[in-house]
Amino acid sequence: MKCTKKYRLAYTEQAQRIVSSLSLEEKVSLMGGNVSLQEMLADMTADANKHYNYIPYPAGGVKKADVPPMLFCDGPRGVVCGNGKSTCFPVSMLRGASFDTKLEEEIGHAIGREVRAFGGNLFAGVCINLPYNPGWGRSQETYGEESFHLGEMGSSLMRGVQEEDVIACIKHYAFNQMEISRFKVSVDCDKRTEREVFLPHFKRCIDEGAASVMSSYNLYMGTQCGHHNYLLNEVLKGEWDFDGFVMSDFIWGVKDTVEAANGGQDMEMCCTQFFGEKLVDSVRAGKVPESRIDDAATRIIRTLLAFEDSYNGKIDESVIGCKDHIALALQSAREGITLIKNENNVLPLEKDNVKRVVVLGKLGEKEVIGDHGSSQVHPAYIVTPVQGIANVNPKAEVVYYNGENIAHAKKLAAYADAVVFVVGYDHDDEGEYISEDQNDAYTGAIGGDRKNSLGLHADEITLIKEVGPVNQNSIAVLIGGNMIMIEEWKDDVSAVLMAYYAGMEGGTAIAEILFGDVNPSGKLPFVIPFKESDLPQVDWDTQSQWYDYYHGYTKMEKEGVKPSVPYGFGLSYTSFALGNASFGTTKDTVTASCSITNTGGVNGTQVLQMYVGFKNSSVDRPVKILRGFERVSLRPGESKAVTIDCPIEQLCWYNPDTEKMEIEHMEYEIYIGTSSANEDLLSGTFIL
Repeated sequence: MKCTKKYRLAYTEQAQRIVSSLSLEEKVSLMGGNVSLQEMLADMTADANKHYNYIPYPAGGVKKADVPPMLFCDGPRGVVCGNGKSTCFPVSMLRGASFDTKLEEEIGHAIGREVRAFGGNLFAGVCINLPYNPGWGRSQETYGEESFHLGEMGSSLMRGVQEEDVIACIKHYAFNQMEISRFKVSVDCDKRTEREVFLPHFKRCIDEGAASVMSSYNLYMGTQCGHHNYLLNEVLKGEWDFDGFVMSDFIWGVKDTVEAANGGQDMEMCCTQFFGEKLVDSVRAGKVPESRIDDAATRIIRTLLAFEDSYNGKIDESVIGCKDHIALALQSAREGITLIKNENNVLPLEKDNVKRVVVLGKLGEKEVIGDHGSSQVHPAYIVTPVQGIANVNPKAEVVYYNGENIAHAKKLAAYADAVVFVVGYDHDDEGEYISEDQNDAYTGAIGGDRKNSLGLHADEITLIKEVGPVNQNSIAVLIGGNMIMIEEWKDDVSAVLMAYYAGMEGGTAIAEILFGDVNPSGKLPFVIPFKESDLPQVDWDTQSQWYDYYHGYTKMEKEGVKPSVPYGFGLSYTSFALGNASFGTTKDTVTASCSITNTGGVNGTQVLQMYVGFKNSSVDRPVKILRGFERVSLRPGESKAVTIDCPIEQLCWYNPDTEKMEIEHMEYEIYIGTSSANEDLLSGTFIL
């Protein structure tokens, strides 16, 4: 990859020469955003087309030294800039459900090209925060509950973006898993939890060459993350040897000039409030050493020089929302939508036998692509589920009703060949949140965390329970950014599809799966419990939150609690058989192999997953954790031999006494299969 750390470091001497030619004021000017908050808000208020980040937001730049500004474009479901042009991909949570790192890298390439076409040189949409509880309103922007999986998917997106000569910014570093309290909460945890659960995916992206990092709003151990000497200087720049620059989260990410500068913050975004003249004065007063300014300026200039193609060669605007990128968005939706239940093989629906489809639920005709915060993308069009069904099966009569009157909904269902409930969430229910007492920089972000329930709305539950049994061909399509509880109503429908927020072509992909044009292959990137109490409990409006070592499937498995649906689970319209499992080690790697055969009648794709267990550990460790995965596509009757590798270093635990990651020398369990459930896995052991 051109823009690796080694490649960027070759620009160090040139960057240092430029820094030595600049005045203190010029060096400090590189460290702040060039956007006036007042002008930005006034602009958006006066012109409906000028939403947040409608143009790339500049920071720094020194003309006399030919140092260009950093030009910021947000994400992650596409490029936020423009109005009615960008490709709107599915949210990251759906893309995580694909377990397709190759596709995610392709999406990174497409996004990188669109960033450059908008005139930007940085994409701040590699969101890899780990949802401690699925109620986090912004968890749609990340890939799932599993740290290893987050690192693999996030680094894939990052590589694709940076191979297009666009700086990729990973965010939000670190411990950002709450919306309502994100500006005030201090997160606490022990060292093992920090190093084994919440930081590894960030390190994975840094090791793979991420060139920029965004710090988070929240506090960690009582200190603002944007000022955090331990997180920014000691861990990120020290232990991990990060060569790029750190930027603050927008507007409220820096709250103290001296503490932020000395704490390792390189750039205040998107407007300059605490850096600029205040930082110059602090240097002259001896409160911030000029060497700290030189380091930040060198990091910024070096990175910009390494990515110079992005500002020397703007890509033609015709790539924005082009056919190839939209096709990629559709393919992503096809791969991520997850079939959770399919009783009596009610799906796929047969087009010739389905003359009348009734779509029920308030989301059936809504253009729902995710929240309305900083990640909101503005595409040329959005295909709703109703439109998708009508387009994919044009011979069928499609009747839509929002479901308000149960008696009427029952009548419609009784005379339909199939009933599709489209239920779940939209931007009012979950997403980025800004409190009423703050200036609303995103104008329209409502969202927040799901603090009341992780299930469907009461009226949707009533609709499904009352109307679902009326028609044996009843299917629930769930819309939302993370896990949705299903226990109250799952027995009242024959099939359940998790559709997440599926992007601008989401309605097409949903319909293609319903009618069998596409065989579903998505796998849940989270566990679904029988009870919400089986998950870690969070106070969504608090100033202090403790994070335990266990969450999600690792917590339930450790406690011996069976889930409703296991992590990594997803059904198909074909069947697969696994056999010939073998496991082994080399000097640096653990391997799991098996044969997989498509034993059904249609083409299908399975996601094989490798887990490693720690039954013999002398310390408290998970029963097992994901340590590899691979998508395998097979024709009917076709078999393949598949091997999944895992570096031995990925099996380390953090020893708080030695303050190092260490490997245990013992016998480990190892598994390969189709979900985290033991019944879906072949098992063996290996010794290190």
